[in-house]
Amino acid sequence: MSELKTVGVLLVNTGTPDAPKPRAVRKYLARFLSDPRICPMPKVPWWFILHLCILPKRGRVSAKKYAKIWTRDGSPFTIVHEKLMRGLQAQYDAEKAPVIVRVAMDYSKPFVADKLAELQSLGCDRVVVLPLYPQSALSTTGSVKDHVRHALEKLNWNVDTCIIDNYHDNPTYIRAIAASIKHAGFDVDSNDKLLFSYHSIPLNDVEQGDTYELQTGASSLLIASELGLDRVRWTIGYQCRFDKSRKWVSPYTKDVLKRLAEHSDARLFMVCPNFAVDCLETLYDIDYEFKPMYFDDMIEAGRTVDEDCFHYVPCLDKSKAHVQVLYSVLEPYVMEK
Repeated sequence: MSELKTVGVLLVNTGTPDAPKPRAVRKYLARFLSDPRICPMPKVPWWFILHLCILPKRGRVSAKKYAKIWTRDGSPFTIVHEKLMRGLQAQYDAEKAPVIVRVAMDYSKPFVADKLAELQSLGCDRVVVLPLYPQSALSTTGSVKDHVRHALEKLNWNVDTCIIDNYHDNPTYIRAIAASIKHAGFDVDSNDKLLFSYHSIPLNDVEQGDTYELQTGASSLLIASELGLDRVRWTIGYQCRFDKSRKWVSPYTKDVLKRLAEHSDARLFMVCPNFAVDCLETLYDIDYEFKPMYFDDMIEAGRTVDEDCFHYVPCLDKSKAHVQVLYSVLEPYVMEK
């Protein structure tokens, strides 16, 4: 039997500013919004619009939002990823598997290139990259693929590399999301409603072959089926539209919330299955924007408001269930066939 090769597992997500300060946020957003897969127009005019119009305002506004979710130990996004990495590493260590786990970000430290260089220095024979986007998109998983390819070329490292495209229908993932919904208090035997809210993408990406929308629908159906829900108990919305100059995948979450506030007297549970870890779009947007908006719409519709009307289901974050999801997704790839 041949000796097992050392496998480097690289978990990759979007990133976070170094601090909840305008300068740090501008620096982070500049990297993110300069990605060719993100920017909505040719590079030169976009550079001027981005640096002269968007970043000065967004840096200030977003810094205030980040300050609301920042912890004493730093970015919650960074903290959770580090704990998730250690949890997955512990799983492999317990099995004495020759696997080294690292975490990297597309647009902030630790960068993909730096962590690949570390895996190279540690003598990895193979690399398995897992973008932490259960539903892949050209603008997310596609960007990870770009950064990995460029980093490997720069390192001149011709290593056997596999990039996992998505895990939207992985059974362990589906069961974990369903269990988290139940754990949040959702009663499958009541009239509770469930809103799946996903990050939106430009319709132009869909027209160019992006299957993200199909994956979000498939994940929602599988999770609802795992819970035993019929179709009238759940719906889908899309949040985080970046600009109004382009058409984006809809219906928008804010519109779905308004409709539910006006026409449903059931408790509402909102879950965001495409976010592996809670971030600004969940920690801030839901508590400070969507929830108050929903309550205002309820009042306008003449409904009585109380805290039990709306529940957010947290992401899997650093939970043991999340570690098991990632282990399950990686299992077919980490050991040499």
